[in-house]
Amino acid sequence: MKTFVRMLVLCLVVRAGVALAQDKAAQEKPAVTPENPLSTWNKMAYTRVKGILARSAEKMPEENYSFKPVDTVRSYGQIIGHLADAQYMFCSMALGEKGPALDIEHTKTSKADLIAALNAAFAYCDKAYDTMTDASAVQIIKLFGNDAPRLGALTVNNMHDLEHYGNLATYMRMKNIVPPSSEQPPVPPQAPKK
Repeated sequence: MKTFVRMLVLCLVVRAGVALAQDKAAQEKPAVTPENPLSTWNKMAYTRVKGILARSAEKMPEENYSFKPVDTVRSYGQIIGHLADAQYMFCSMALGEKGPALDIEHTKTSKADLIAALNAAFAYCDKAYDTMTDASAVQIIKLFGNDAPRLGALTVNNMHDLEHYGNLATYMRMKNIVPPSSEQPPVPPQAPKK
């Protein structure tokens, strides 16, 4: 009976630890706020896709950065560079700034250089998402020559990121690599059986 009680207590403690760890992870994510539900929700989406893209850049081995399924499409590394360039373009529109014309897609080829460029582009974009409020979100800007709400530039950035994540995921699958969004979450440690 004592062994059963000990096992029951151990199971409850492990479950509580897992729940607390999950709660802590949930607390670290930005929450949708009542005063800025649109902009904070958009930032949550960006935070998720940014993490997926960063992990995608890390997961692909250096030798596969030049991989492309056919000659008429971008290589894996060029897609990473294109995504970095696009971060600057969309987020500079949202910030009302002139975007830098870095042409990362055509000037960087090594995995390390492309990851560094992508991270720098994310840091630039973080400013746009961090400073966006629902009040500034509805200000009208020009987006590809059309009037659009300021938040539109960040929404299109998220859409564009996901569009090209689809390319990256396909390339990873072709190289027998599981894309980040398909990875199984880590399994919590099991208590040893007695």
